[in-house]
Amino acid sequence: MSRTDPLERIRQTCLGLPEVTERLSHGARAWFVRGKKTLLMFQDDHHGDGRLAIWCPAPPGAQDALVAAEPERFFRPPYVGGRGWLGVRLDLDVDWDEVAAIVEDAYRMVAPKTLVATLDRAAEPGG
Repeated sequence: MSRTDPLERIRQTCLGLPEVTERLSHGARAWFVRGKKTLLMFQDDHHGDGRLAIWCPAPPGAQDALVAAEPERFFRPPYVGGRGWLGVRLDLDVDWDEVAAIVEDAYRMVAPKTLVATLDRAAEPGG
């Protein structure tokens, strides 16, 4: 995997979470928890918007705060933005640790509590 290939970085991050799978959805690469709940969509020039980005659910208030603080990096994606989803640009200078944290937050928003507990146990020392 190239350290700079955004799709591969996102794929590795998503598939590293418990019970996440990948498939096409609405013409885009997407990742799902237990094959049902959408975790993240990878968008490359969606309807000519010129962005390479991910769209994912975000905790309450996160979308507004991040878009207000850094509108060049974060945006309200079409269709799902009204439900609090966050758009994150990957065609600018990317902080991959920050992206991984955003993906984990998205996972916590959609995964069942049992899977979130599995994730938490894995993060514990010796887990």
